[in-house]
Amino acid sequence: MVISSKPHKTRASDLIPDWHVIDADGRTLGRLASEIAILLQGKHKPIYVPHLNTGDFVIVTNVGKIHVTGRKAEQKIYYRHSGYHGGLKEQTLAVVLAKTPDRVLRHAVKGMLPKNALGRHMLARLKLYAEDTHPHEAQVSVSKKASTLNTEEA
Repeated sequence: MVISSKPHKTRASDLIPDWHVIDADGRTLGRLASEIAILLQGKHKPIYVPHLNTGDFVIVTNVGKIHVTGRKAEQKIYYRHSGYHGGLKEQTLAVVLAKTPDRVLRHAVKGMLPKNALGRHMLARLKLYAEDTHPHEAQVSVSKKASTLNTEEA
């Protein structure tokens, strides 16, 4: 006798996001961005489905100490436009890293996420800080306690 069972369907009520803390000190920009994009999308989980936000919250500290290879610091250019005539601003990667280091990593991660409303919700779960400290200690500690309780029950 063959017993068949239905495959598991992931529902929004099944989703409980975790919190991940990543130290960006000395990490390469693109490799770090791809790792963060996977965590934000939830592709590291067995319950991943493309139509739900199955991802986790990601906190990145020391964003100002990101490493880039080659001559990207001088050659890579970021463009912004104010909306007015002649309002196009050009800045090199080195200048943007010096002024607002979180913008560089956010831009890199944004390019690796879906280009729709779901991708914008995923990007909202990314928390970037230029220093060692972050104000999310309570969420991270609760997430660690919950994960240790789940492993003890199993």
